Amino acid sequence: MQASLRGRVRRNAIAYVFVAPTLVTMLLVHFIPGAQGIYMSFLDLKQVNLLLYLRAPFIGLAHYQQILGVFFGSDDANVAALGQALNNTLWYTFWVDAGTLGLGLALALLLHRRFRGVGLARTLVLLPWVMPTFVVGIAWNLIWLQDGGLANHLLVDWLGVLHFRPAWLTGPASFWALVIPSIWRTLPFTAVMLLAGLQVIPTDLYEAARVDGATGLDRFRYITLPFLMPVLSVLVLFGTVFNLIGGQGYNISASMFAAGSGAAVNGGRFADLIVPAIVRQSFERQLFGYGAAASVVVMLILLVLVGVWYRGFRSAATTAD
Repeated sequence: MQASLRGRVRRNAIAYVFVAPTLVTMLLVHFIPGAQGIYMSFLDLKQVNLLLYLRAPFIGLAHYQQILGVFFGSDDANVAALGQALNNTLWYTFWVDAGTLGLGLALALLLHRRFRGVGLARTLVLLPWVMPTFVVGIAWNLIWLQDGGLANHLLVDWLGVLHFRPAWLTGPASFWALVIPSIWRTLPFTAVMLLAGLQVIPTDLYEAARVDGATGLDRFRYITLPFLMPVLSVLVLFGTVFNLIGGQGYNISASMFAAGSGAAVNGGRFADLIVPAIVRQSFERQLFGYGAAASVVVMLILLVLVGVWYRGFRSAATTAD
């Protein structure tokens, strides 16, 4: 018994040696800064230097009580800005997820067909995904320019759909000016993942369905979608978490908007997202404790979403078995 246990520990020791550098890196890069951020959320920390960090007064849940004003209403300007950013982020996440999944599925179905040049098409589709996000932001800034931008030239001069030139980079239109490039940037990843899911579906099922008289819509509904559900569920989770923490939007907005997150109109930033808002609260206004508390709240929201997804995915897998 002891000999077998000793041999098992000796065999596992080699694995522990190889895993140790990764664990140490995770500890230094993620867990220690995360624990420090949680601790900072309980401090009245308004300037960043070691002396004031050690002497910052402990205020308990005061920052969290202040942040609750986002959900229950508050006259505080910082809370109002955070609430506006959270509302923008939720809508941003919804539209980007819906756009990438819908268009990605259509693109995957197209690329799954056999036609001349399909290999080249599959390669070219990946170009937006491999482009650096700051390049994407600069390119779309040129597209959205009110005077001389490609979008207004197309909509006003060429197609005549609009009779005025929208200011895409300011005001309410800036929200859609951020959503569309984010969909364009993420679409290739979604399409490739769904294409991989399509390629593992047995063709015999489609042939049997045709023999039984199933229409194309029936084959899509009863064969394609059920086989793609595991991939779709992962993409929904990935897209939701990725977009809630800023994802493409944070990097694209930083290079696309001159002010970083759209124009401030009527007291609100229409294209401002939660992560840029937290960064602004923490570093521009030097409310480090408040910013840390807001980050913890976002982390808790993400943990709840992941937990709900995991339970739903596990129950679906159990039902399928």
